[in-house]
Amino acid sequence: MKKAQAIRLFILLLIISLAAFLVTHESGTIYINGIGVLMAALTGLWLLSLIIKDASIIDIFWGFGFVLIGWFYAFELHDLNLDFRQKIYLALISIWGLRLTAYLAYRNIGKPEDYRYAQWRKDNGAKWWWLSFIRVFALQGFLLWIISSVFVQGFQVNAELSVFEYIGIAFWAIGLFFETVGDWQLMQFKKDPNNKGKVMDKGVWKYTRHPNYFGDAMVWWGFFIYALSNPQAWIFIFCPIIMTLFLVKISGVAMLEVKLKKTKPKYEEYIRKTSAFIPMPPKT
Repeated sequence: MKKAQAIRLFILLLIISLAAFLVTHESGTIYINGIGVLMAALTGLWLLSLIIKDASIIDIFWGFGFVLIGWFYAFELHDLNLDFRQKIYLALISIWGLRLTAYLAYRNIGKPEDYRYAQWRKDNGAKWWWLSFIRVFALQGFLLWIISSVFVQGFQVNAELSVFEYIGIAFWAIGLFFETVGDWQLMQFKKDPNNKGKVMDKGVWKYTRHPNYFGDAMVWWGFFIYALSNPQAWIFIFCPIIMTLFLVKISGVAMLEVKLKKTKPKYEEYIRKTSAFIPMPPKT
């Protein structure tokens, strides 16, 4: 079995097993309603992608999808009548998700379809219109649903802020800093035509080759840690683990670096001196 096929099989089995866990959980009704909301939104998004012939609009929706499901869970559990701790949790989710969506909308709207989806469109020809729903929209919808399941645990606690909340906020803040600053610095770098084909190795990019992915992972560990005032939340450690694995091994670092090694001649040198993920002092 090829590596790509093995990865797809692993993802499928993971989704099935975790979906079974969520629907049989004591909060199973809430989770079932949650996947219904997401699938309804993603079906509409898929239909729009068929009209504009651009499946990469799913990338813009990704951050907003977590905001949508976060607000839905807050409504299902408390009718949005949240205490101070729960309001902070919802604010953390909303700030992170809306920033990511706004950034990707600014970067992608008006641009050609992302090269990954464009290649899949070319490879699958006439059947891409329906296959795109399964391979892109439904798949990412189920992943979004599974990864966000920790939100329910975070909203279920009515309590004062504890050490878990403060540590979670610290992780979230560090993650948002690296993600936001990394995106902004790269955007400014790309605006200069003299930098075409060059490697961005300044600012936070001096310490990690992927500050935005590292930041994203830190944010998700922050969401998880914040929820730990609820003793049942420990089992939902799979949420930040899955997100981190995807960022490092599947759709983030691993996939992007294959492309960068081909398009940027000095990227190998950058790899030798710069940490791939966790920020570290550059090697001499």
